[in-house]
Amino acid sequence: MLIFAAIFAIFVYGMTAAMLGTILPDLSERFRLTPAQNGAIAFAQALGLMLASLGVGPLLDTEGDKVGLVMGLAFIVVALLALPRSRGFRSVAVLLFVLGVGGGIVVTGANALVSGVTPEHRATALNLVNLFFGLGGLATPFIAANLFKSNDRRVSDVGGVSGTGGVGSSPPPIGWVRLCLAVAALAAAALVVQVVAHMPAAPGASGFVLAKAAPVLGRPLLFLLGLFLFLYVSCEVGVWNWLPRHLIAQGVPESRALNILSLGFGLGLLIGRLAAGSVLLRAPAIEVTLAASIAMAVTTFLMLRTNRAGAAWVLVFLAGLSMAPVFPTALALTGAAFPHMTGTAIGFVVTCGWAGLAVSSKVIGVIAGGDPRRLKTALLLIPASAVLMAGLNLAMWSRIK
Repeated sequence: MLIFAAIFAIFVYGMTAAMLGTILPDLSERFRLTPAQNGAIAFAQALGLMLASLGVGPLLDTEGDKVGLVMGLAFIVVALLALPRSRGFRSVAVLLFVLGVGGGIVVTGANALVSGVTPEHRATALNLVNLFFGLGGLATPFIAANLFKSNDRRVSDVGGVSGTGGVGSSPPPIGWVRLCLAVAALAAAALVVQVVAHMPAAPGASGFVLAKAAPVLGRPLLFLLGLFLFLYVSCEVGVWNWLPRHLIAQGVPESRALNILSLGFGLGLLIGRLAAGSVLLRAPAIEVTLAASIAMAVTTFLMLRTNRAGAAWVLVFLAGLSMAPVFPTALALTGAAFPHMTGTAIGFVVTCGWAGLAVSSKVIGVIAGGDPRRLKTALLLIPASAVLMAGLNLAMWSRIK
């Protein structure tokens, strides 16, 4: 029941992680948003993820994982129900911040729960649970493209114009509204599962003491793991948020671009995490993250060099396959290195990851400026970050070993 509860929560978070990239073309058209405003919205979501992940760790260690999971899913439900009623750039940014808060709490709580109940095969269990993040990420753009389809747009339709972000002349496309409501319903169902699941009592139920966290926060390995996840999340969420707009700018129809994101990147994450579970039974986690970092650098660079939809799908799939084991395996390394105050340690590392989302999204939006065609240059931050990940992985090698 505990693993199922974690899986359901992670699945819902995967759907919300792909939400912004999926509905961004519709939001840009409706509110006449520029790429810079798109970046600001992504930054608001990242800020919510950061603040929630940093603050929820001590809460999990003192009150238990159930409290965090219920609270996080409640935030997600509220944000998704309110998003279709948003009236402009500011309200969208606020609601994406709330969505980020919910997502940050859910990710930290679910991974801390799994890390605590499966210490013997932590890396394998976390990869298997987090493959449902890939399934959720696959489901959102797939549903949007095939069940709640809007009219296809190309670069001339979604480029955005300068302005204050006011409401456009056209009504909101019913497709993305239904998508928000459908994901909100799933989040509500996941919330009910967390409520009825019997979860272990918090190991730190006697109260969180800052002195207990000092030895954890004082270890250099924690900061190396945090920086590693900072770079990784910059890569993964950069693909989720910006790939459809990049492909549309290359002349790919919107529905095709969303299918490439879902059946390419999302499917790659799903299959990769399924395979990583068995690989990690035989290979050390630190070696898996090094190999994945190198593969990420190669595949994401090639992904940005093509403007053919077929080749893009193959390369995006390979990029998802490469990225698949990194996030859960990094959290497994964190859980193994910090068996006490695990929630605080995982919360810190995850917060560093969301900081990568905030920085990369903002920088990508600024570099792209008002021209979606410049996204190709801006998105080179993704393979560059993967190269830095490989170097950082080598720096962690002796400490992990």
